[in-house]
Amino acid sequence: MAQTDLWEVEGEVGITVDERQERGGWKNRLDFLFSCISLSVGLGNVWRFPYLCYKNGGGAFLVTYSIAMFLCGIPLFFQEVAIGQYLGLGGSTFVGQLCPILQGVGYATMTMVFFLDLYYCIIIAWTLFYLINSFTYFPELPWSKCGNPWNTESCYEKQWNVSQVVNITNLTNTSPVEEFWERRMLGMTSGILEIGGIRWELLFCLIIGWVVVYLVICKGIHQSGKVLWFTALFPYVILIILACKAVTLPGAGTGLLYYVTPRWSELLGSGPWIDGASQIFFAYSIGTGALPALGSYNNFNYNCYRDAIITCVVNTLTSILAGCMTFAILGNLAQEQDVSIESVVTSGPGLVFLTYPEVVLTLPWAPIWAGIFFLMLITLGIDSEFCLVESFVTGMVDSWPKQLRPRRRKFTFLVCLSLCILGIPMVTQGGIFIFQLMDYYSASGMCLLWVCFFQTVAISWVFGGEKVSDCIEKMTGVRPSKFWYFCWVYLSPAVILGIFIFYIFEYVPAKYGNYEYPTWAEAIGIMISLSSMLWIPGYAIYYLLTSPGSFMENLKEGFVSKVNLTPLKKVTEQAAKIPMSESHAGLLTKSNSFMK
Repeated sequence: MAQTDLWEVEGEVGITVDERQERGGWKNRLDFLFSCISLSVGLGNVWRFPYLCYKNGGGAFLVTYSIAMFLCGIPLFFQEVAIGQYLGLGGSTFVGQLCPILQGVGYATMTMVFFLDLYYCIIIAWTLFYLINSFTYFPELPWSKCGNPWNTESCYEKQWNVSQVVNITNLTNTSPVEEFWERRMLGMTSGILEIGGIRWELLFCLIIGWVVVYLVICKGIHQSGKVLWFTALFPYVILIILACKAVTLPGAGTGLLYYVTPRWSELLGSGPWIDGASQIFFAYSIGTGALPALGSYNNFNYNCYRDAIITCVVNTLTSILAGCMTFAILGNLAQEQDVSIESVVTSGPGLVFLTYPEVVLTLPWAPIWAGIFFLMLITLGIDSEFCLVESFVTGMVDSWPKQLRPRRRKFTFLVCLSLCILGIPMVTQGGIFIFQLMDYYSASGMCLLWVCFFQTVAISWVFGGEKVSDCIEKMTGVRPSKFWYFCWVYLSPAVILGIFIFYIFEYVPAKYGNYEYPTWAEAIGIMISLSSMLWIPGYAIYYLLTSPGSFMENLKEGFVSKVNLTPLKKVTEQAAKIPMSESHAGLLTKSNSFMK
């Protein structure tokens, strides 16, 4: 057994060899790749990317998205995975190892992930509702025509065999698809002041969603490799088929032109910049602790660079494909309604439920295709959700290993149960307004930028970009180029900080379509953001006041990494007894974390 890659840590840092073996690892080399794809390619691509792109004028959003992707997204994705693999720790603890005074970043991350887990499963509940209703009115779809109990007099029906709209009432047009979303499923009220009653069907779907998530991760996501393979690959078959159909619809070219044409005046505002950067961090799961958690189960010498690049490319191509499909459908709707692209539907989190069901209606055996499509959305949602819940669970277990690791399954059950109960207000009649508030303030925008900035500072400045490169070279045998170093140390922090300042000075309150939230709701939203952001300065103050030594000594020590890069001269007897199985070979070679 080779000893050249064994390292030890000076001080009580990282986890022991026995703990690493107990913690486990990926059973197959492809499991990690598909877990990253399952995490990063999800509803963020098919649900969130199109509606943010539509909200910010199409092509203008693509410009900011691309800049954020090359300067922040890909470099930070690679960095997080590599650090997680190196330390063998989840997202709540690794920053504190690199910069003790910034341990609050880990707590901020867990707070954001908790909120994200809370509202993300609501989308799964919506999708389950659509899946069930795809077969309720077989052989038709309930959103294919007017005349249902939930339809209004302004509902119009589209004749798919002619390029015109049959307007039945001469009133303001609303399509059956839109009315099914707002009136049948949501039972939407006029605003957040009118919450209304619980939508019991949605609550049932929410419970099913959480049961599935728990069953997948109860033993740990690294034990669910084959599930990840299916959830990562299945959606692409459906996406490609629906995209091919969407681009052939009348008016699709107009929508696609709107999609790729930048409106440069839009770039003068804060919206496209903030949403573009937030979408990169959201879609790539940067700053959520999920990537270090997944990387921590890798073998020490695993080529995480290759998988990081593959995942980022697949993620971006998926978003582009989903955007093409969405804007092709919007172009068709605009032509049918004889309106502009900008006003064809209400921009918001329901965009995917207003556009995709439209294209399904054009296919033969529409209920079958609708069922397959919504099964695909559920797959995308579930795989991202259980990766995010795993991030939270792993972070908590790594923070309190003696108390929680032996009781991991029970703890996971309590987390899922608590999140399900806390999600009930979002399945009420006014729940969509609570959901939008959560989506805008809890795990995106300024709080996500804030956490990502300090995490980057801890890794790239305090620990050091050169040492990150040293660690990656030890793991993969190849030293990262100067481009990565330059992005980690200079470009990424500068871009994040610049957009954050832009966000503060050009602050735009949350809206749902044309609905503006009351002041008290905005205040609650800002408090939700601060609940994660304040962990960082709060813990720093706590560290300075409670650590032994003077204020200046504590300040100096707070910016000194606990980890020292020291070669292990002799293999310990304990490490030598660990079997070199594929799943644990890496756990042996990185037996104790190593850095300085």
